[in-house]
Amino acid sequence: MSSQNKTAKPNTRQDDLDQFLPAGTPLTNPPTKHDSMPDPEKLLLETEEAPAILDRLNIFPFDWRVETPRLMEIYENSRDPGWSPSKLPWHTLDVEKFTLEQREAIAYWWALLSVFDASGPAVFARAMIHAYEIHEEDAIRKCFLSVTRDEMNHEEVCGRAITAMTPGGPLGSYEPKTTVGKLARNNIEWLYHNGARYWNGYKKAVEHYPMPILFSSFLFGEVASATLFHSMHESTEISVFKEAFKHIGRDEGRHLSFCLALLKEVLPRMTDEDKLIVTKQFRAGFVFLSGILYEPPEDFWQLPKSFLPAQRIIEEVAREAGFGVLTIDKRYENWRTAVVRLKTIVEPHGVLFPALPEIDVDGEDVSFDADKIVPIF
Repeated sequence: MSSQNKTAKPNTRQDDLDQFLPAGTPLTNPPTKHDSMPDPEKLLLETEEAPAILDRLNIFPFDWRVETPRLMEIYENSRDPGWSPSKLPWHTLDVEKFTLEQREAIAYWWALLSVFDASGPAVFARAMIHAYEIHEEDAIRKCFLSVTRDEMNHEEVCGRAITAMTPGGPLGSYEPKTTVGKLARNNIEWLYHNGARYWNGYKKAVEHYPMPILFSSFLFGEVASATLFHSMHESTEISVFKEAFKHIGRDEGRHLSFCLALLKEVLPRMTDEDKLIVTKQFRAGFVFLSGILYEPPEDFWQLPKSFLPAQRIIEEVAREAGFGVLTIDKRYENWRTAVVRLKTIVEPHGVLFPALPEIDVDGEDVSFDADKIVPIF
């Protein structure tokens, strides 16, 4: 043993603590010591009731009840969506084979989609938080979590597609280089203006309506989106986008299953007043979602006269490039098919369907509050 070791002083508790605490930090005594464990029966008599949580919206206290087992089954099947945006075949996207006009036109369509799909994570995350605040069953909270995750994937696809075609776009550092690109940029600014109006309305609506009405509004969007992405998958010739549409469409079909499973339980129990709100929200959903599924009606959309003519030109350029933008006739057919399908689901439960003269669907003439608009894609 070395002389150095012989003279070394043994470590003390203070020496150990000095490694983590400033030198000279005094030690404090441990908490009160007990000679024996307290008597639980006696302790129970001394307990006090905790203050009641009186907030109208608060995530506490928690419980994990399940009232709709079918929702939990769907959630379990959704834990692994089976795809990731980063693993799509982006390496096959040869941007240089497209003209500048075509790149700007394709990026425009993804920017249009982003009004609906890139807002999805925030919309469903807000709905999930609200489900905690009003103490909805565990299955509903988990469904919203799953949909939020899916929508984040859809948002990522929008972002990757836009930045591949127009780096820094759609409204950032990218400067349009063609007349078509300049028309697209102006249209996108107007689209995002209306998206901001929608978000403000949604924030008011999500706390205003009970959960069944929110789900009925979501249902409208899911029916429509599942139809759109299926058609886009069939029509698009660009492989990475074709693959993306396949996966996004599958996600939307699962979201539709969530909505249908819940509404099957709650629609028969809805009051006549709630059913009328559902009718109005269906009309609102049609008007809002027609921005991507058809052409935007004036009931909600604030757009300049140049918007639709410009969009038709841009879409034709993208279509010629092999990107599957549907023709107006095909969109009419798809939208009408989706709406009639939804009509057959809700009418047997006494929910009146709104008139949608834009696509020749008869029903009730109703108005809606554009400042409390709920639907999501």
